[in-house]
Order: sequence, then C-alpha cells, then structure tokens
Amino acid sequence: MKNIARFLKDESGATAIEYGLIAACISVAIIAVVQGVGTKLTNTFTSISNGLGN
Repeated sequence: MKNIARFLKDESGATAIEYGLIAACISVAIIAVVQGVGTKLTNTFTSISNGLGN
C-alpha cells in the first residue's frame, strides 16, 4: 500500500509531460514563423528577379 500511495503522489512524470508539451508548442510556433518568413523571402526574390528582367 505504501508503494501505491508513493506512486500516486509522485509528480515527476507529470512534470516531464508538461515540459514535453511546452517543447511541442514552441516547435510548432518556430515552424509557423519559418514558413511565413520563407514565403516572404520567395516573394521578394521573385520580385527582384522579375525586376532584373529574368
């Protein structure tokens, strides 16, 4: 019974899950920003290329 009680009070697993969720959210945000910047860069270089007559 003591082992079960100790297991139920142990929060280290919950902390690891929280850190995992935070890391996942940060990863999604970084991917979204990089994709947005990539699209803008593509448009910018296309405009430059068209302006140079290529």
